[in-house]
Amino acid sequence: MPETPNVGGRTVVLGERELAIGFRLIGLKDVVEVTAETSVAEFQRVMADGGFNLVIASQSIRARLSETQRAHADASLAPLVVFVPTPSGEFEVESINALAKRVLGVTLAVSN
Repeated sequence: MPETPNVGGRTVVLGERELAIGFRLIGLKDVVEVTAETSVAEFQRVMADGGFNLVIASQSIRARLSETQRAHADASLAPLVVFVPTPSGEFEVESINALAKRVLGVTLAVSN
């Protein structure tokens, strides 16, 4: 019998103080405020936890991960990992096409 995904999984947010406050204000309970020193360890802990379906992490955390960790996060569907821009600083934006390819495994074709 195929394995049933954990539909009741939780969402966790990992980010700097401003990002953490914002997600707490909208009602998320699993929010972890991280610093440059704690971000990678917290990310690894959350990825190994098994109780989360969605990990929303600050883009600054992605920059601190090793190449192998980044590749694992990008390929992960359980949990799905989404990196969001920090309230201040530079960020990398993933296009809709790249997101669809990574998450769904399909390429979107847009006609004019």
